[in-house]
Amino acid sequence: MASPLLSLLTGRTAGRGVETVIPHRTFADVILPAETRRALDEALAQVRNHSLIFTRWGLGERHTTGLGLAFNFAGPPGTGKTICAEAIAHELGMKLLVVNYAEVESMWMGETPKNIVAAFRSAAEQRAVLFFDEADAIATRRSANALVPYDRESNTVVNVLLRELEAFNGVVIFATNLAANFDPAFERRIRTHVRFEMPGLEERERIWKVQIHPSRTPLARDVDFHALAERFAISGGDIKNAVLKAAAAAAGEPVVDREKRIHQRHLERAVADVLAAKDVMRQSLFEERTAVVAETRWRQALLVALCLAGAALVVALTALTLVLFR
Repeated sequence: MASPLLSLLTGRTAGRGVETVIPHRTFADVILPAETRRALDEALAQVRNHSLIFTRWGLGERHTTGLGLAFNFAGPPGTGKTICAEAIAHELGMKLLVVNYAEVESMWMGETPKNIVAAFRSAAEQRAVLFFDEADAIATRRSANALVPYDRESNTVVNVLLRELEAFNGVVIFATNLAANFDPAFERRIRTHVRFEMPGLEERERIWKVQIHPSRTPLARDVDFHALAERFAISGGDIKNAVLKAAAAAAGEPVVDREKRIHQRHLERAVADVLAAKDVMRQSLFEERTAVVAETRWRQALLVALCLAGAALVVALTALTLVLFR
């Protein structure tokens, strides 16, 4: 019987935070440090040799669970984790099922674990690579003292994910900027960890160049990609955003279209805008963390108040009993 979630997934249509993608991007679309590419090639080799190891070599008869291939892509934002997940699916000739936990999470108690189960069922039915974006949100460390419903629900979600991983016989990719937040139980269930580093000088220069169409993008003579790569130690995602911002600025200048060019000043100003936006987001994230800390403290204060109120009630009842039976 088809999963209810599967009926919502047609083409690239999203449903409950899960999106089916027909992969088009390949490893030619991303520039990576040599060590990262080597680790990805090893991950691909594991997938391709899976049948050989567990079927022809008989290890599947000795190990009946945990046969799935789970990979962890860890690194800063904009370093190519999502593109590489799509590239792996493309190399394997499989669909990519993208799970965004921020959208999968439900306000209704018990619905989030069901959505996670449905995602795994959909991946099996569609023969898709299952990709958890921002995975630290779902695979977060479990709370030892789950006193409030939210913490108990979070623990349940992690337990369900671990159970599904153990039973799944496909390919699962986790992507995270905060691998340290993973529950320790995921370590033994993840076959390969791939570290995505910030690009070096050579990689940055190549990334700048591949963002530009070789014959149609109008570049001024003063554009110097090496100088940009040397001056700005930013990620590939930031470089992409800067190029698009620079193109928009150049296109908006008050001259006829045939005279418009992307100049070095456009690119430098665009990088400055991108970096300024990141500073704003850091401030927002700081404020969000402050709010979370405040909420946690409020919960703790509420629990203490309830305990004290309960103790006071017990004392009052005891005193009343002594008065009545005196």
